[in-house]
Amino acid sequence: MNTNLNSQAEAWRQDIHDELTNNILAYWMNHTIDHTHGGFVGAIDDHNQIVPGADKSLVLNARILWTFSTAYRLLMNEAYLRLAERAYHYLIQHFMDAEHGGLYWMVDAQGAPASTQKVVYGQAFTIYAMSEYYRAAGKQEALDHAIHLYELLETRSYDKDYGGYFETHTRDWQPNNVSDLSNNTLNEKKSMNTHLHVLEAYTNLYRVWPSEQLRQSQSELIKITIEHIVDNESGHFKLFFDERWNSLSGHISYGHDIEGSWLLVEAAEVLGDPVLIANAKTAAIHMAKSVLLEGIDADGGILNEADATGIIDSNKDWWPQAEAVVGFYNAYEMTGDTRYLDAARASWAFADHYMIDHKDGEWYWSVTREGIPTTGKGKVNAWKCPYHNSRACFEMLERLERTLAHAASE
Repeated sequence: MNTNLNSQAEAWRQDIHDELTNNILAYWMNHTIDHTHGGFVGAIDDHNQIVPGADKSLVLNARILWTFSTAYRLLMNEAYLRLAERAYHYLIQHFMDAEHGGLYWMVDAQGAPASTQKVVYGQAFTIYAMSEYYRAAGKQEALDHAIHLYELLETRSYDKDYGGYFETHTRDWQPNNVSDLSNNTLNEKKSMNTHLHVLEAYTNLYRVWPSEQLRQSQSELIKITIEHIVDNESGHFKLFFDERWNSLSGHISYGHDIEGSWLLVEAAEVLGDPVLIANAKTAAIHMAKSVLLEGIDADGGILNEADATGIIDSNKDWWPQAEAVVGFYNAYEMTGDTRYLDAARASWAFADHYMIDHKDGEWYWSVTREGIPTTGKGKVNAWKCPYHNSRACFEMLERLERTLAHAASE
């Protein structure tokens, strides 16, 4: 790396560090603690006002645990550890089902079960968070919970006939065709999104519990992703499937494509299988190239969705912008192609200019194609969590530090 690029990398690293610590983490520490009922509030509106009586989602609370566990592990600030501990204890006390195992999908504002479904997406994020808490704090109980959840998914959700995992179950883990996952799902047997996040959960668990059983599960999941979920012609993820992996939707989600590209490589690298690594990198570069050519607007932002007719959602949600920074930088690291480096920088510049609320904190849910913040979703809700944007910062801090260290050694 030449001197100019080295200087740019250092300035970028400092900018990301400041955004992470002074905005994202600070916002969640200062605005989201529920001092009345424990844990964290379920929703904050567009004007930074707590929404009274809002339910609290498993996804939100697991992602808070993951975020502050990672923050403590990387930055060693005791205040971050205290927030992680708060999230961990709330999950154990209010979401965990002592009778049937697993965690509820939703609790009410007071912490009583509001939706007792066992949604695999939520279980996966709990594995992700519990294993990260163990990495950060060394709490054996958290690792034991993560392992138990993994075993539950393998015995109750795994499809022994065609591979992969069914989406959702009743409280006692019976098949359930009606999911509370999202209003946007097709309630089909399997989805890209659930498998992507099982993949990242198993990756993190394997880091601290490299069992042979988990290795086999993860190896199969990587192969399923490459063979069934990635469209090898277009370089996009297919989104919904029946149990036999027949695709049931032609929609394209650019944010998931670029996010999945780097998570797939990470999964293979943590597993350490050279063949899987090579195949994952080939798929990831194809995916990143497709987003680079089709999904970037003139201002550097990532558009939400398309189908065969073209763009069908031209808004730009917060999380694809965050994932694009990492995904494009990952493609640059693999290929040395500076188009990806430029795209990563453009994604960060777009987020800084349009997505980050420099006045009231955190990131907007989305902006229109004209760059105007949308309203109605708020700063915090069941899905608006400190996970995508903080993770982009964590990832880029580590990646840029490696880049700078490599440059210094040359």
